[in-house]
Amino acid sequence: MKKIIVVGVTGSGKSTLAKMLSEKLNIPYIQLDFLFWKANWQESSDEEFFQKISNAINQDAWIVDGNYNRTNHLTWKDADTIIWINLPFWLTLYQNVTRSFKRAFTQEELWAGTGNRESFRKMFSKESIVLWLLKTFVQQNNRYELRLNDSNYSHIKFYRLKSRREIAQFLNHP
Repeated sequence: MKKIIVVGVTGSGKSTLAKMLSEKLNIPYIQLDFLFWKANWQESSDEEFFQKISNAINQDAWIVDGNYNRTNHLTWKDADTIIWINLPFWLTLYQNVTRSFKRAFTQEELWAGTGNRESFRKMFSKESIVLWLLKTFVQQNNRYELRLNDSNYSHIKFYRLKSRREIAQFLNHP
C-alpha cells in the first residue's frame, strides 16, 4: 500500500495536494497541523503529538502533510513516497499572503473543533505565518535538498515538484 508524505514550506500547497491525492487514491489523509494544534492555539506536547501521529498512521496506507522534523522518526521510516513541493519563493510568498488574508477575512476555522482562526492582527505579529515563511524558506529547502540523496532515506521515492504545472501533471498521471 501507499504511505506518502507531502512536504514543502508553509503556503506551498501541501494540504491542497495531499487532500487531492487522498481523494484520487482513496487513502486516508492526515494533517500534522490538525494533530498538533489544540483549541486557542495551544500546542500539543511531544508526547501527545507523537501518540496522535502513531495512532493515525497505524494503517496500511496514508497521506501525511507537514514539516515537523521531530516527527520524522515516526513517519519517514515507513513512507514509500515523499512529494516535495518546491515552488519559487515569490510564488510561495504570494500563495501564503493571499491564503492568510482570505482566512483572516472569512474567519474560517483552520482545524475542526479547535476554534483556531487567522486574524489580521496575527498576520502582522511575531506569530505571523508570513514571517515564518521568510525565516524558514531557505533552511527548509536546504534540508529537503540534502535528504534527496541521504542513504537513510534510500527506501523512499522522492518527487520534487517545482511549479504549478508540475503539480498538475503529477496529479493527472495515472
